[in-house]
Amino acid sequence: MKYLACIGISFFFSVAVMAQTKHVFSLNSTDFLLDGKPLQMISGEMHPARIPREYWRNRIQMAKAMGCNTIAVYVFWNYQETTPGQWDFRSGNKDIAAFIKMCKEEGMWVLLRPGPYVCAEWDFGGLPAYLLKTPDIKIRCLDPTYMQAVGRYISRLSKEIAPLQCTNGGPILMVQIENEYGSYANDKNYLLALKKLWLQNGITVPFYTADGPTDYMLEAGNIEYAAIGLDSGGSDADFETAHRNNSKVPSFSSETYPGWLTHFKEAWQKPDTTDLLREVKYLLENKKSFNLYVIHGGTNFGFTAGANAFTPTQYQPDVTSYDYDAPINEQGQPTPKYFALRRLISQYVHYTIPPVPAGINAITIPAFQMEPFTSIWQQLPAGIASPQPRPMEYFNQSNGLIVYRTTLIGHHSGKLTITEPHDYAIVLLNGKLVDTIFRDGGKWTIELPKTDTKNPVLDILVESMGHINFAQYMIDRKGITDRVTLNGMTLMNWQIFPLPMQNNFVQQLQPTSNGDLHDGVFFKGNITINNPADTYLDMSKFKKGMLWVNGHNLGRYWNTGPQFKLFCPGVWLKKGNNQVIVFDFHQQQATTIKGEKTLE
Repeated sequence: MKYLACIGISFFFSVAVMAQTKHVFSLNSTDFLLDGKPLQMISGEMHPARIPREYWRNRIQMAKAMGCNTIAVYVFWNYQETTPGQWDFRSGNKDIAAFIKMCKEEGMWVLLRPGPYVCAEWDFGGLPAYLLKTPDIKIRCLDPTYMQAVGRYISRLSKEIAPLQCTNGGPILMVQIENEYGSYANDKNYLLALKKLWLQNGITVPFYTADGPTDYMLEAGNIEYAAIGLDSGGSDADFETAHRNNSKVPSFSSETYPGWLTHFKEAWQKPDTTDLLREVKYLLENKKSFNLYVIHGGTNFGFTAGANAFTPTQYQPDVTSYDYDAPINEQGQPTPKYFALRRLISQYVHYTIPPVPAGINAITIPAFQMEPFTSIWQQLPAGIASPQPRPMEYFNQSNGLIVYRTTLIGHHSGKLTITEPHDYAIVLLNGKLVDTIFRDGGKWTIELPKTDTKNPVLDILVESMGHINFAQYMIDRKGITDRVTLNGMTLMNWQIFPLPMQNNFVQQLQPTSNGDLHDGVFFKGNITINNPADTYLDMSKFKKGMLWVNGHNLGRYWNTGPQFKLFCPGVWLKKGNNQVIVFDFHQQQATTIKGEKTLE
């Protein structure tokens, strides 16, 4: 069966095809078929949860103007259900149905990637942290507690997406089952159970899986009748491997990488564009469908960034920016990579690619003063008594901070070991900073100095920097996960102070007029803006912490780099006065912040 004018039939269908009410998307052994005719999907991935809702349409239009006809969309379960049974599919950028409808309005098809596990460098790979309150839970398998929650998620999400399948007149062509499962485990019954749940909840479009292009990953991760996604597929050998593992379905490059993720303490990842263009050219010449992961990354606002770990003591937290060195940068501007891909795609398609939309304005902001006004120690909630430390999740807390306090009895000094600090801890003795501990590397022992105080008080303030989102160490509870010892003696009788650092808590903080603010200080400042627009707030004069603007949590910063500036969308600013609040572990003196137009 020949492609009609290469892929001319595929582009947008905004007038001739998508105007039809319903469509049938199907698979044969080699092709993806729309209403019986081959369709080459040229997809660009973006995540509505990482983009302010006001910018959704612009980002979709940017993908269309690069030559894409499809948008791939991750749904993050833990963004829609933060506590069991409490769903939000309407507020802000959580309205996934509205985003999908907008894709249709712009003439774009949709590949839906609902998990339940997605990875995506997102906190816990999209799984809700409340699962970790169950002590012996197993994830991504047929564990009954896990599957009960998964069933609830699929049932609720299906109410949003079932009407938007192409068979019902919507833009959704395919739904992915799990994500890169062959890199994690080999339970085919689990994958089939997920498929059955989707079918029971009215999802009738074809399914696909996504795995690395190796025999063992595809054997473990693909199921019968599900199309094969390759992460990534860029050669004859890759597609031959897919065909060898399942000759009954077509395959495509479900994640072609124009960029890559970046962790704290690393240089910005900037993969070579030459290799990308070579791979995309191969896919276009061979009429292979593909998805650019990602065409636009956006931002890990708040506490949504995840982390990687590939050994028991490794921990690599992701930076707040999800710029990803993508063709459309974090602020929504086209990059040289964008125009290179646009030129390349235009050589293989038989339609007119629309003009690139006008860019969204960015501004600089002169330095403004930030004054300390209170500290975490003067804002502690009521303590919870516990014989030993317990993780955040046991207190229905997913992220933020937590304080552990005990009075030393017996040993008063010596080698203090935290097993395990997840993820960054500051240790204080009688209110004075002793040392800091970062989880990565397993060096969790510090020297506690001698004190003349009769009943010395030990405080440990722990920050979650994101649940691990990939591979075998994903059971990643936050805070202190086991115990604290001093010279081998287990310290008992703790007071625990959960501090999820939610926006409403931060916004109601009042100034403290007495006492030493020390180590864990809140700062407040104001910006007067005449014409609000996007900006990057430069935090290079601070040390480590988090930032709120007008009640919006912009994310984490850390002077280890590489990220020193946090993206502030112009739609979150207002004409006139804007309130800025910073929490910093180590900065104690007043200082300034300024706004810049770019990330770097």
